[in-house]
Amino acid sequence: MAQRLRGKPVWLWSIIVVLVSICTGVVMANRHPFQIERYEDLKIFTEVLSYVEANYVEEVEPERVVHGAIRGMLRSLDPHSSFMPPEMFSEMQVETEGRFGGLGIEITIRDDVLTVVSPIEGTPAFRAGIQAGDKIVLVEGESTKDMTLIEAVKKLRGLEGTEVTIGILRPGFAEPKDFTIVRAVIKIQSVRWTKLPEDVGYIKVRSFQKTTVKEVKEALQELESQDISALILDLRNNPGGLLDQAIAVSEVFLEDGKLVVYTKGRLSNQNMKGFSKGGDIWSNQPLAILINGGSASASEIVAGALKDWDRATLIGTQSFGKGSVQTIIPLSDGSGLRLTTAKYYTPNNAEIHGKGITPDIVVELEPLTESDEPGSEQRSRRQMELPGEDLSGDTQLQKAFDFLTDKMTEKEKAAQAEPQE
Repeated sequence: MAQRLRGKPVWLWSIIVVLVSICTGVVMANRHPFQIERYEDLKIFTEVLSYVEANYVEEVEPERVVHGAIRGMLRSLDPHSSFMPPEMFSEMQVETEGRFGGLGIEITIRDDVLTVVSPIEGTPAFRAGIQAGDKIVLVEGESTKDMTLIEAVKKLRGLEGTEVTIGILRPGFAEPKDFTIVRAVIKIQSVRWTKLPEDVGYIKVRSFQKTTVKEVKEALQELESQDISALILDLRNNPGGLLDQAIAVSEVFLEDGKLVVYTKGRLSNQNMKGFSKGGDIWSNQPLAILINGGSASASEIVAGALKDWDRATLIGTQSFGKGSVQTIIPLSDGSGLRLTTAKYYTPNNAEIHGKGITPDIVVELEPLTESDEPGSEQRSRRQMELPGEDLSGDTQLQKAFDFLTDKMTEKEKAAQAEPQE
């Protein structure tokens, strides 16, 4: 037995000695039952390492084994916690010179499957017909099973003008369907707007970028110059973006000092609150917000805050449910840890992550016709165009319009019924 122990490689026994020393020190200082149980678990871990090194059919690389164990540990927590080896962590930190392209989708892992949160309008993925909720099961023929988010992003990103083929599963597909998409540099106009009939304004926020609140204010200023009396804020298929912009857009519609969102974690420094400051720009007129399964993250924060403060009526379908906070932690060997440390909550204490925001009025979008199927030029053109006078092709938008015009009629009748002095 002594001979076998002496034959162990230095790297393995270094790990075992360090783990045992640390755990023994903790147990000696405070013999809490949980800490003793944790020590026993680590003992099993070192035993497995020992047997793998000594008995596996092929010689193993120490780094590969340890990194694999770390990745497995983090995968057992949640899809957004992940380990980045030194080269990947370095790549994430350094801005690369050259123009790299993407597809124009936000992705996550849901039920252990790489899933599209939402395609962004006007991007290659949107034009190809990728939809919110699509499951990406293959990238260039390689299975995405057990692939981390960071690994998936790295494979999907590439030089502008190059192609990538992804295999998609969605309801109605008997087997994965290949979509070949040409990468492009994603440049998005965050906000678009128009005036609808009956003095109803319409603002579409496609993502939350650093200029989004500025663009929203410009849109409102232009629409108010056209005497709008109500507003539709369209957050459908908005995958999110910058937290500060979500808070700032909420401020536009809320009075000063209102809680917009808060985070809650195990440690006190992970508990933060975001309040509206200097808002009240447009807080009195009727407001409807459109959401769907592609509304996520920052768009859920806006929708949740305005719903909780009874400032807006939400119309559409349940939002995606993406509301967790990740902290990037550098490690001693140059690698990095991306760890979920908190979750987002709405002012009324509703958890966003994994649940989403429930609309006040549920309206499903009418089914597509055969000539209007995903990926068709007709569908892409229809969804890219700003709405006109005929809203019948968009049941959710039509419902929001009808709701607001009814509210304005009620408001006018109430004003007429008030006694005149």
